[in-house]
Parts: sequence; C-alpha cells; structure tokens
Amino acid sequence: MTADPRPARPVVLGQNQYGKAENRVVRITRDGATHHIKDLNVSVALSGDMDDVHYSGSNANVLPTDTTKNTVYAFAKEYGIESAEQFGIHLARHFVTSQAPIRTARIRIEEYGWERIATSDAGSRPAGADEGRHSFVRTGQETRLTQITYDGAAWEVVSGLKDLVVMNSTNSEFWGYVKDKYTTLQEAHDRILATQVAGRWRFNWSDDEQQMPPWEESYEQTRKHLLQAFAETYSLSLQQTLHQMGARIIDHRGEIDEVRFSLPNKHHFLVDLEPFGLKNDNEVYYAADRPYGLIEATVLREGCEARIPVDLTNL
Repeated sequence: MTADPRPARPVVLGQNQYGKAENRVVRITRDGATHHIKDLNVSVALSGDMDDVHYSGSNANVLPTDTTKNTVYAFAKEYGIESAEQFGIHLARHFVTSQAPIRTARIRIEEYGWERIATSDAGSRPAGADEGRHSFVRTGQETRLTQITYDGAAWEVVSGLKDLVVMNSTNSEFWGYVKDKYTTLQEAHDRILATQVAGRWRFNWSDDEQQMPPWEESYEQTRKHLLQAFAETYSLSLQQTLHQMGARIIDHRGEIDEVRFSLPNKHHFLVDLEPFGLKNDNEVYYAADRPYGLIEATVLREGCEARIPVDLTNL
C-alpha cells in the first residue's frame, strides 16, 4: 500500500476547563434562637496550564475536583454566605491565587429561596412553641443565579434569575402584525400576557479597587423594578414589555450596564363556548404550554458593550 504523501494534520488542544459541578450546600446561620438559611447549588470550572494532562495524562497541575468540592463546604463555614455573589468571589479568588497553574476560575451558583413560616398569635400558641424563628417554607417563585469569573486581574459578575412566572390579565393587545396566506391568528385588543422570565444582568464592577455593589440589595431592587415594569406597561407586544423591563433596571440601578431576557410567551387562548350556548367575555381561557413564542433581547446602558451570551442556556 502506498503511503499517503500528504503531511499529517497537526492537532491542537482548544479551550478546556474542569471542576466539580452542582455542589449543594446549605448554610444555617444561628443568631441566637433565630436562624437564617442560604441554600446554594455551586458549580466550579477551572482553566489554565492544563495541556499536559490532556496530551500525556500527567496530573501534576491538576487540583482534584473532589478538592474543589471540599473547598465549597469549607468556605461555607469559614466565610459564611453573605450573598451568592460574595461567596462565589471568595471561591474564585482562592482557586486563582492559591494554584499557579489555574489562571481563570468560573463559579456558577443557583440560589433557592426560603421564607419564614408565620406562626399563630402568642396567646394561641401551644406551650413550648416558638415564634417561627427556625421554621421555613421554600419559596417557589424563581431561582436566583450568579456567575463569577476571575482571571487574577479582572472580575466579571453576571447575576439573574429563572422560572419567574408572571401574568397580566388585561392591558395587553396584539394587532397590526404582518399577515400572509398562512396567518390564522386573530387580532387581540384585550388579552392575557404571561411569561416565565429568564434574565441576566451584568455588573460594571470589575476591579478590586472599585467598591463592590450591595449584592443582596441589588438583587431585591432589580427584581422589584423588573416586576414593576411588567405590571405598569400597557403592552402592545411582549417585545415592548421586555424593553421596558430592561430599561427600568438600567435607569434605576447604576451598578448594572447590561440586561438580557429570554421570555417565552405563555399563550392563553379564549375557549369557544358558543356550542354550549354560552358567551365567553374574556373569562375562560385555555393555557397552552407549547408551542410558544420566544422573545429574547439585550438592553444596554448607552456606550456599553454586550457581553452576556445570546443563548442563556449557556450561562
């Protein structure tokens, strides 16, 4: 057999990272008889001088992923969890500064909310009952998110939320759209507008010399402005509502330069009740789960560059 005269094509290692994903950590802070909960799902990804382990299998520069898991739990004790962002910053700084081969750390965190269970009035409580200081119920409205990336010199913090379901039962229309031979949708001048918000926002804090944002306050206020914009916008399209939500955050939160939303349109269709001799006066709807319109866009502070990925499933 004649040898192939063409030169061998070189093979080069591209981007790579490794770490321990989805470390579930629950931190209880005991303030006397009153307890506070932080419930996180932490994923660590590290990159740097890792060519040898891929080419030859040498683990000389590899910090075991089991060690990264242990660090998450140890830091929950050593530093506590003031906020998801602050906890991620502690972890990213540690991995980059303590291990020479590691040049970049990316920490992704999901946070699950808990709220206190309200108890009955003091006069009606059973003997020995306390005031709900250590009893909680999971809040199911949304999952809080953050991603911290650190390369030893600069920080990037992108926070957000997912699975926040919202609805306006009126003050929404959809009409005047393009129609062709395949269009069957009827124009609507009073409709339900509902969506399941997935949003990310990028902070302009990037340097240790800058003052850090108040992470907990920032999340609460950003969420508030998001919801208020949704509720207060008389909507002629979900795109319009999305822009108002992003613009309100940018206008009110100086620490945020970029917002990206992915909003599925959770369609509600009027049910035809005429076969039963009934008039449906915008009262009875069929909630369709699929297919659904998907509206996505980025809203930026003027002069800023978009850095949040277009596909939020990759963030």
